This record gives sequence, structure tokens and C-alpha cells, in this order.
Amino acid sequence: MQIIDARAEDFADVFDRVVNARRESEQNVSRDVAEIIAKVRAHGDKALSELTMKLDGHHFASEEDWKVPAWRCERAYDELDGELRDALNLAADRIRAYHEAQKPGPRDYTDDAGVRLGHRWGPVDAAGIYVPGGRAAYPSSLLMNAIPARVAGVDRLVAVTPTPKGEINPLVLAAAHIAGIDEIWRIGGAQAIAALAYGTDRIASVDVITGPGNAWVAEAKRQVFGTVGIDMIAGPSEILVIADEHNDPAWIAADLLSQAEHDPSSQSILITDSQDFAAQVEDQVDVQAAMLATGKTARAAWDAHGAIIVVETLDDAMPLANRLAAEHVELAVADPEALFAQLRHAGSVFLGRMVPEAVGDYVAGPNHVLPTGRRARFSSGLSVLDFMKRTSFIEAGADALAAIGPAAIALAEAEGLPAHAQSIRLRLK
Repeated sequence: MQIIDARAEDFADVFDRVVNARRESEQNVSRDVAEIIAKVRAHGDKALSELTMKLDGHHFASEEDWKVPAWRCERAYDELDGELRDALNLAADRIRAYHEAQKPGPRDYTDDAGVRLGHRWGPVDAAGIYVPGGRAAYPSSLLMNAIPARVAGVDRLVAVTPTPKGEINPLVLAAAHIAGIDEIWRIGGAQAIAALAYGTDRIASVDVITGPGNAWVAEAKRQVFGTVGIDMIAGPSEILVIADEHNDPAWIAADLLSQAEHDPSSQSILITDSQDFAAQVEDQVDVQAAMLATGKTARAAWDAHGAIIVVETLDDAMPLANRLAAEHVELAVADPEALFAQLRHAGSVFLGRMVPEAVGDYVAGPNHVLPTGRRARFSSGLSVLDFMKRTSFIEAGADALAAIGPAAIALAEAEGLPAHAQSIRLRLK
């Protein structure tokens, strides 16, 4: 971690390095993933069985070793501690309510030429959700992916999740019960993405694949895109906190660590207008990281990728924030709206001192599947629209076609497409 003075002569070069630092996997996984996908396409369930045994130590001895039955999900839900069950239900209800408001409506109108125009929206038939296993077994992520799909109206909702040595997180099963997952297959990695995209004898293919995963999962999603839709190529987590000296430094330090604890490649950045506050936050990060069960991971991320930037005024922070285009941005100031008006690129924004990013991860309602690696410059977080598609329609009678048809004929002939022109001309006659 470094404290960077924005007034220093070399600040532009230093900040460029922060912006352009590559935190995503340096491993060359493309060829390995291509081989795995090819193997699953050629050998289907046999390849899935071999790869799952090799990579996860899980043997498919029975049908339940392949697929988690619905009763296990219901039992996991019933056996949850009451407080935790209530928390999951609250999260699900708030996520569902927020995404219900995202559903787009149809459009149907007749223009001045008498042509009827419009569009309608409809869901994809089937969606696949990747649910990480191991360290990253997050029921909240399952809810964030599955509920928008259900709100969109997807008929068949499939989850895949690795179960190392046969173990599966009961919280994930409980979340699957709440979300109404139709199928849960006990496979992970690039092979699971291949199965969802191309199908096997057991697993029917889907239309859209969403959900986070490691470098192999991300690369597999990249390679199957076009055969299926995907949500995004997600990289390591990141947070940018813009804060003045009137914050409690312990709060801000905790916010920074909330993302650093995800992965050693995560990035946490503070921009402040106070040198003293910067030093206080740095001290608090040291204290709190030493007390966390995830402290080793958080410390590695903070040391390698963290930064504190001291600016003259908080208005000076906003051009920097727009260049970073961070996944999460906290505006921990008295008047967040003034800074929010200047923020063009961010995955999700948290306004004011009392709303930490962690609330957004669980119970606020907006989706926590967000663009990373500066992709907020051109993409958005997961939404209902990722599980829907828009179909346009056109209707014209003889008078309407007479009003616009000649222009279409002229353009078709200019493009050297006489059959296009003829298909209109014949109707005009």
C-alpha cells in the first residue's frame, strides 16, 4: 500500500500505474480451457465425470452424486438457524422487489406515415448460474443471479457448483430453495460452463450463463459467448472510497478491508483531502487486518494493490474516480449528491457516511454482480435485462408502404441489392 500525494510532480505517472495495474490472472489458461471445452463437447458426461474426479475429488457413483435433489435444498432451508433464515429471506425479498421494478414494458404506436412500430420483451427459455465452491461459496451471489432470472420469467433455472470431495455448503442449498432453482448439478470449473453451453446427455443446454468464478470459469465464459449469452467477464473485487476527515477512520478502514478480504488480487483505494485522516485510516487498516480471520488475504491485497490518495479538494477526486471506473464507489461525505453528479463511471455507488458497500452485497436490493477492471466505463451490473431479449415489430398497410417504400427502394438500389428493391416495388404496384 502507498500513500500518494496528488500534488507531487510524478503523480500522473504513479496514478497511471494504479489505473493500469493488471490484477487479473496472469496464468495462460486459454489453451487449457479450450481443451476442456472440446473434451466435454466430444465426450459429454464421461468427460464431466473424469474432470470432476480429477479436479474436485468428487466421484459420481449415483444419480445424487450428479444432481442435488430438491428435498435436500428444502431440508437445508428448514434446518437453518432462524435468524439466518430470516436474513436470507429479507435479502431475497429486497432483491426481488428492486428487480421487479427493472422489468421493461412493451411499446406499440403508429407514426405519422401510418406505420405501426414497437417492440416487446420476453425472457430466455433457460439460464445457467455458476455458483463457486470452496472459499467463495456465497449464498448471496446465488440470490443475486437467480432472482433476476425468475423475475424476468425464465422457465428453467439451472445452477452448477463444484463440491470438493463431495462437500456442499448448506447455505447455498437453502438459497437455492428460496430462489426456486430447478436443477443443481455438482460440477464446476470450465467443464461446467461447457456443459451449460453445449449440453450433455444429462444436462440440457441453456441460453444465458451468469455468475462469478475463477480464471478458468471466466475464460470458459469468454470462449462460449456467442453460443450462449453471458453476463460479463468479472475480475477481482475493488472498492473506491472518497471520504473527508469528518468520517470515523475505523469505519473507512473496515470498508476498505471488506473488499480486500475477498482475494489477494482485490483492490481497495481511498481518496481523501486530509493527510492526517489518510494516516489514521492506514493505522486502522493495520489494526483491523490483524484481527480478521481473513486477515492474511486482506493484508496481501492491501499491500499489493491498495492505495491512499490525498487530493487538494474532493472535487479533484472525481476525475480520478472516473478514470478508475471502480466496481464499488463510496461517497462518504456530507453532500454526496454534489460528487455523485460528477461521477460518470462506476458499477454501484453508495451515498453518504452511513451506507457501507457491504450492505449492497447482501440486503439493499440492487445487484452485487458488477463490472470490474474499469469495465464500468462501458457495462452495467447484472439485471433483469440480462435474462430477456427485445423483439421489434413493424406493420404497414398500402398507404403506409407508399409513404416510405420509395425511399427504401432508392437505398436498396444504391447498395446493389435489386431483390430488396423488387420486394418493395411489387407491393407498391
